[in-house]
Amino acid sequence: MKAKLELRYFAHSWISDWNHGNAHFLRGLARSLIRMGHSLRCYEQLGSWSLSNLVRSEGERAITAIDDFRRGCPELDIRFYELSASLREKLRDELRGADVVVVHEWNDPALIQVILELKQELRFKTLFHDTHHRAYTDPAAILRSNIQLFDGVLAFGEALRRIYHEGFGVERVWTFHEAADVDRFYPLPAARDADVLWIGNWGDEERTRELIEYLVGPAHQLPGTRFVAHGVRYPAQAVEMLQQAGIEFRGYLPNLAAPRAYAGARIAVHIPRQQYANGLSGIPTIRVFEALACGAALVCSPWDDTEGLFRPGQDFVCMPDGAAMQAELQHLLHDDVARRQMAASGRETILQRHTCCHRAQQFTAICEELLA
Repeated sequence: MKAKLELRYFAHSWISDWNHGNAHFLRGLARSLIRMGHSLRCYEQLGSWSLSNLVRSEGERAITAIDDFRRGCPELDIRFYELSASLREKLRDELRGADVVVVHEWNDPALIQVILELKQELRFKTLFHDTHHRAYTDPAAILRSNIQLFDGVLAFGEALRRIYHEGFGVERVWTFHEAADVDRFYPLPAARDADVLWIGNWGDEERTRELIEYLVGPAHQLPGTRFVAHGVRYPAQAVEMLQQAGIEFRGYLPNLAAPRAYAGARIAVHIPRQQYANGLSGIPTIRVFEALACGAALVCSPWDDTEGLFRPGQDFVCMPDGAAMQAELQHLLHDDVARRQMAASGRETILQRHTCCHRAQQFTAICEELLA
């Protein structure tokens, strides 16, 4: 067993979480690995899509978000690269001495090709880390990354692991769920300024129908209840739809500010994208882990916890349709005891099984298996 691993991790962006929910878990995982004593360098492309859109779209809020990230994650050693003629030489220097190089799925195939070409020369192992649904919805995009040449794949749910193993023929694939960074996500005292909170992006038409049924519809039917929504890439007609339902739209919320938002609401709503309620059923996205870590009473549109990660009905509740969602929100808004019990149960499960520390320990064991 190697006491200290030399790790290199390539992600789309570490600095920005604008329409980039992958950054949430990756930051916490990296911080936990560093606290365990491992050496980790974080890489992102100069001018990444997420960071560029954050700066362009959010003005002063972007500056505040970046400053808060720097203060909140000072231990992360973030290094930039460009897709240029000098990339190979730069990476040769950066990756020399590495034990394991991890590449997140939202990276340019040109970068991945260079890393894979350097693998034999520098004798490091490689892991492909997937926390998205493209292997299910757009497999050709994943196959362009030459995943067969990686030493293994980390898939953020069992359904995704099966796609890589059975569908793509990858021999070594580990189910590696996301988790909450409980140093950053925990219950906070705060004045209530919302009854029902929704945090999530609108983009790509992947849950428009669900948002209308499980958020907009109940808001229409519960006048006097204060609904608040955060997110980006909401078209004008979507913002107007929220306003007509009496939902206050507050726009971009930096992820490190989410605990304060959860503390300010009595109930949080989770509405997964369609892919996580059908073909990738059983994969909870990061919002579930973080909301429960913050002690939120969580009410969800349908998704099946097929892997038994939580205690459905205790840690959160799933509603089969919009009418049931409306009724459950109304019930919980008037039952303080039920809300507190659900919040305590959900947080207990997170602390027992689903922290970034748990995942860092699993990641270390996977790396040791590869290196052995």
